[in-house]
Amino acid sequence: MSAGSAKVARDPVRHPLFARCYARLSVTAETRGGVAAVRHRLLDGLSGRVIEVGAGNGLNFAHYPGTVSEVVAVEPERLLRRLAVEAAPRARVPVEVAPGTAEALPVESGAFDAAVVCLVLCSVRDLPRALAELRRVLRPGGEVRFFEHGRGGGRVMRLTQRALDRTVWPPLAGGCHVARDPVGALREAGFELGPYRRTLMPESGPKLPTSYCVLGTAWRPATDAAGGAPTGRS
Repeated sequence: MSAGSAKVARDPVRHPLFARCYARLSVTAETRGGVAAVRHRLLDGLSGRVIEVGAGNGLNFAHYPGTVSEVVAVEPERLLRRLAVEAAPRARVPVEVAPGTAEALPVESGAFDAAVVCLVLCSVRDLPRALAELRRVLRPGGEVRFFEHGRGGGRVMRLTQRALDRTVWPPLAGGCHVARDPVGALREAGFELGPYRRTLMPESGPKLPTSYCVLGTAWRPATDAAGGAPTGRS
């Protein structure tokens, strides 16, 4: 194909309006919502080579400890990826920002000591596939740090969450779903669950369908030789 006839590949994820809103609101939530402190707890003690899936506008980067040798940050949305590229030089550790989706990570199998998912599992299109990819790219015994929101509250709240997921919320919120169960999904994907803690964000004020969060750790089993679904990449 000649250069003149080459087509520009369309972004696999494109939510420009949501991305602009998220970029503004997420910065405000860092201090007013207490999210910065959660990011610090999420990443504290990590070491080695880390992949961050769904890096957004790069707000985690400043919280990586110096024991991390490299972060590969994958973000599919163009505007958020550009903001992440701008944030990368301000990190204490080397950060490479790359395009890609959670369901098809553009990296080799078993290449990472740890993986980070932070407020992203709610919005991936194929959650089992995304977690299979996460398992694939971790070395056996590799660690997952997760901070996610999902299903919670009483019967009325859970009914509300399911109704939102079936109707207006995903189109309005960049594909986000409020009724997913991230802990259950990690377990079903074959990860070994470590300690995790459920919390509300924000901790005070009205309880919203997005308020029910969980912060924790999981591992790819050390005896896991295959790790995830085949993808056709080495």
